[in-house]
Amino acid sequence: MPAVPSRILRWASLCKRLAPAVGAAALAAWSSLACADDVLRVGSKRFSESYLLGAILTLTARDSGTKTEYREGLGNTAIVFEALKQGAIDLYPEYSGTVATEILHGAADQTSLAAINDGLRPFALGAGVPFGFDNSYALAIGEDFARSHSLTSIGDLAALPTLRLGLSHEFLGRTDGWPGLARAYGLSQTPTALDHGLAYQAIRTGQIDVIDAYTTDAKIVEYHLRVLQDNRRYFPRYDAIVLYRLEVPSRFPAAWRAIAALAGTIDDARMTAMNAEVELQRRSFAAVAEEVLPGHGGDFRPRPGLWSKVFGGDFWQLTWQHVRLVAASVALAVAVGVPLGVAAALFPVAGNVILAGTGVLQTIPALALLAMLIPVVGTIGSVPALIALFLYSLLPIVRNACTGVREVPAGMGLAALALGLSRWDRLRYVELPLAMPFILAGIKTAAVISVGMATIAAFIGAGGYGERISIGLALNDDQMLWAGAIPAALMAVATQTVFELIERLWRRRHSAG
Repeated sequence: MPAVPSRILRWASLCKRLAPAVGAAALAAWSSLACADDVLRVGSKRFSESYLLGAILTLTARDSGTKTEYREGLGNTAIVFEALKQGAIDLYPEYSGTVATEILHGAADQTSLAAINDGLRPFALGAGVPFGFDNSYALAIGEDFARSHSLTSIGDLAALPTLRLGLSHEFLGRTDGWPGLARAYGLSQTPTALDHGLAYQAIRTGQIDVIDAYTTDAKIVEYHLRVLQDNRRYFPRYDAIVLYRLEVPSRFPAAWRAIAALAGTIDDARMTAMNAEVELQRRSFAAVAEEVLPGHGGDFRPRPGLWSKVFGGDFWQLTWQHVRLVAASVALAVAVGVPLGVAAALFPVAGNVILAGTGVLQTIPALALLAMLIPVVGTIGSVPALIALFLYSLLPIVRNACTGVREVPAGMGLAALALGLSRWDRLRYVELPLAMPFILAGIKTAAVISVGMATIAAFIGAGGYGERISIGLALNDDQMLWAGAIPAALMAVATQTVFELIERLWRRRHSAG
């Protein structure tokens, strides 16, 4: 074989050394995502009261000597219930009316524990431990506005078709939510979809007139809102209960005994007061939950400012979770995407299909993809998040690898052919080294995108800085939002800087060869 230039030999040697390292890193990251420990996994939805009840359940189980993991803020009812069915979590706080209408699709008056358990039995699930309070859905309106328009009940809204309603996404789609409520009361308004945590701020600033609320929300009093009467008794009772897998009492007997003792310990007033502690006083969920339970106490003052929240006790854990997701997904995308990009460049017909396919993946909304992956993989958390990030990372890597190979000057290929290099050797020793700047740019783009996308993965329990963003949205806490957004932005900048240094190093070595 003719002599090969020294810079190409160095590049080939570098690739041989890096390939096993990249593969090993991806495998190690993937393996670390799994959790084989037999722990009691507690989940919660993405609003303050669910966070609080989840923290109470977690601390109660932990006090019994049971190893416990809290997967907070997993999303709406559909996602959390799917996680429970699949065994990704073992129990979570729920409401009787939600189970009867939204999960079991039964009648609104079938909210007794006996009726609910009959419906849940085919899923190997059960309901129990009524906390002692009823947190019903309601519509709330500013007190001054309600007084000036003589509004006291939901039915009164029918006379004001131009009212601006801001309703939570889940309420808009629920069986016991807006569609049925509008039919029952003859309401013709077209509501705007808002995150529940942001709705209170919107009504306070006059951007909307009516919001959906929970009757134990502390902000109802704080923001001087009037809860409209449900004269037609459209909403069922929403008694707070625990939804659990039927195997939990036998698998974790000590924890279950402790959790069962919580029945009847929290009334409406106490729950509202606890919500006020986290929503208005900015105290942490864990701090408030600890004060509820016997044997806990101490000084649980809220953290003083933004930087204390940014560099709080969970900073390094969230950073590791974020880095792990990004590194694993990008490594897998490189292993799959670069060969696909090369194939797309060498085989134009197949290339059109490959580029179109990876392009279509980018059009799927992130939360929709995450939700769809949960039943496919049978779990929540890191695994569906890793798959989603891997899929989103493919397009820039595939497209840039394809472009890089296609942009290799034809003269270089002819020169390699004249030297007697085979097609594989031309690709290996000529085309790929020349395409490397394009490939590195694609990997850099994918990595930066993944840093941002990984924040959304927290909504299905994958951890990372998105946990803080989720909590900030639930509490309308700007500082908590910034505490999640700032580290994510800095990580994206750091990622881009690292890859730019790698690109410069590559160009310097390539030019020196």
